Amino acid sequence: MRQIIVALLLVITVVALIVAAFTISQVNREDQRLKSDLQYRSTLLAESLKETVEPNFINKSDVYLQSMVEKFTDKERFAGVGIYDNKGNVVAASATIPEATSAASEIVANAMDADKANGGFSTFGERKVYLLAVPLRNDQSVVGALMVVQNANYIDDRINEIWKNNLIRLLVQAFLLSLAILLLLRWIIYQPIKSLVETLRMARSGDMVQDPGQITNSLLFRPLIKEVSSIKRSLLEARSTASEEARLRLEKLDSPWTAQRLKEFMLDILKGRSIFMVSNREPYIHTKKGGKISYYFPASGMVTAIEPIMQACGGTWIAYGSGDADKLIVNRNDKIKVPPDEPKYTLKRVWLTKEEEVGYYDGFCNEGLWPLCHISHTRPIFRKEDWEKYKEVNQKFADAVLAEIKNQERPIILIQDFHLALVPRMIKTERPGAVVGLFWHIPWPNPESFSICPWKRELLDGILGSDVIGFHTQLHCNNFIETVGRELESLIDFEQFTVTRNNHTSSVKPFPISIAFPNGLAKDDPNSKMEGEKILKELKINTKYIGIGVDRLDYTKGILERFKAIEIFLSKYPLYQSDFTFIQIAAPSRTTVKKYQEFAKEVRQEADRINSVFKAHGSKPIVLMERHHSHEEVQIFYKLANICLVTSLHDGMNLVAKEFIAARDDEKGVLILSQYTGASRELKDAILVNPYNGEQTAEAIKTSLEMKPSEQTKRMRNLREVIKNYNIYRWSAELLKAIVKLG
Repeated sequence: MRQIIVALLLVITVVALIVAAFTISQVNREDQRLKSDLQYRSTLLAESLKETVEPNFINKSDVYLQSMVEKFTDKERFAGVGIYDNKGNVVAASATIPEATSAASEIVANAMDADKANGGFSTFGERKVYLLAVPLRNDQSVVGALMVVQNANYIDDRINEIWKNNLIRLLVQAFLLSLAILLLLRWIIYQPIKSLVETLRMARSGDMVQDPGQITNSLLFRPLIKEVSSIKRSLLEARSTASEEARLRLEKLDSPWTAQRLKEFMLDILKGRSIFMVSNREPYIHTKKGGKISYYFPASGMVTAIEPIMQACGGTWIAYGSGDADKLIVNRNDKIKVPPDEPKYTLKRVWLTKEEEVGYYDGFCNEGLWPLCHISHTRPIFRKEDWEKYKEVNQKFADAVLAEIKNQERPIILIQDFHLALVPRMIKTERPGAVVGLFWHIPWPNPESFSICPWKRELLDGILGSDVIGFHTQLHCNNFIETVGRELESLIDFEQFTVTRNNHTSSVKPFPISIAFPNGLAKDDPNSKMEGEKILKELKINTKYIGIGVDRLDYTKGILERFKAIEIFLSKYPLYQSDFTFIQIAAPSRTTVKKYQEFAKEVRQEADRINSVFKAHGSKPIVLMERHHSHEEVQIFYKLANICLVTSLHDGMNLVAKEFIAARDDEKGVLILSQYTGASRELKDAILVNPYNGEQTAEAIKTSLEMKPSEQTKRMRNLREVIKNYNIYRWSAELLKAIVKLG
């Protein structure tokens, strides 16, 4: 649209310049013509009057002369007449002209001195006039002068009229020309291109049944239509081949899992059944700024992992609509197709009141369950009013799910994370035939720690409404089973890892979550390199080595411990002080919770303190970037870095570690990983550290920066192989297979 506006403005500007040039020429000609005509008529009139005035002037008939000039007062364009003696004094003058003006006196004097007619333009009051003086003579000499005054305003009026008429013509021409251009662009260019884009989009999604030649008959685009038809056929053939290959690989878990393979797998095992994903966090958040609505992808490991599944399989994702523009773009059923650029599934938004958000999310979830499960030395806070809001919101989500599955036979519901622990039981109570799975994205603590929660039995009972309960690691499964054994009356099978309560059996299994692989930018992408260089220039970074950390501003991520390790490293190895910069991308998180506000302040203060320590050496070792970054932006930072620091104090999995590995298709860079993350169980070729041990992490930084390229390649290749063999598509296939098997 911007290009069209620029093109229109350019065309209008050119037309305006042409019209202005022609108008100036026309105005000059008309001005010259009117002035010449006025001068000619004034001369004829003056000569005619002179024959009558001259003898009476000589005879000093002043009374007669005055009566005569009064007859010529304001007749049409005639302003008046003045008669002067040879000293410039007024002998007789029309009442409508001033007795004397400097311009009139000068013209009269010049006419008498030169003994010939003299004229010029002047202003009488607000009137523009033309003055013409002719000398009066007796037999021997000039004895006076006759001055004729003509109104000249009509000349300016005529000039203004020309400008006005031409301006109106310009506006009309500009409007008609713009309209013609817009219609031309729409019907001859935009509409055919739109049809071609829709053709390619439908072909890409596998829904294309119409040939582009049937959509548009534009002669202009006929060669392009031919190429698009070829591309469409190639896409459909490739998709058909991929689908066939995917079907052949369905039961071979050792072969690569892709979105297409997962789609075929889902079709095979679901047999028409629908999937409903349920989570607190939504995958796309719409915001409004300056009257414009935009969206962003939230900094959430859960969303990063689940979104590719929904894109591959379709279905409905039910989540809390947290964006300030979310309500503006949903339909009457609170739904919207996403992703916005290429819709593949439905997002249904659930609305919460401010009180519900504060009590359920800020309170019970983030001040209670989050620190309880992470055991990160932050005291959990449990309030009865928060628990009540937690129950209310879980019921609200359960009602939304029940409304969606009302007409579904044996629907499959996948509930995500600790925010909705009560929803499985609520759904099962109303729809026993529904198949419910719950995946717990954060750690499950030991039974002693979990026993702190005043409503532990209610939470466990809610979770056990699920047919399958998934955790990242076997340790978390063990902790959950032990917790259930201590808190609830139930039958536990330690061989099958199942819990039976009230005649319902729940299977507890580890499913280490992953990411879509391959992801990231293309290898040796010049745009990626240029963007990286541009970013470093903007940040004023010119050091040899770059470190990267990507986290939410959360106290469980070990950001303060990471900064301390960097300080120890630079103090112990001063040669790196001017050669190393660490970029910390810190997405704001839970900013309404007091603990998170205090933590964000601590992070800023610590970064400033460390930078001030090394300021004397001319370096700024830590660059803190507190804002949300898009997936594409983060990919560029991953590719820039020599090392990536993931120092979580306790983490269910941590997908940043896997994203960094997936982005490094150059097989360079080193991952330094906390031993307290779920990812450390899989990523054995990372350098594992205890994040509480700053000296150990500092040594790991040195080891990483000095690691030989061949060793880096060997480690990164092994790490990439791990993620390639167990990506998000395989994770979801195994989880869904386990759920369907039970339902």
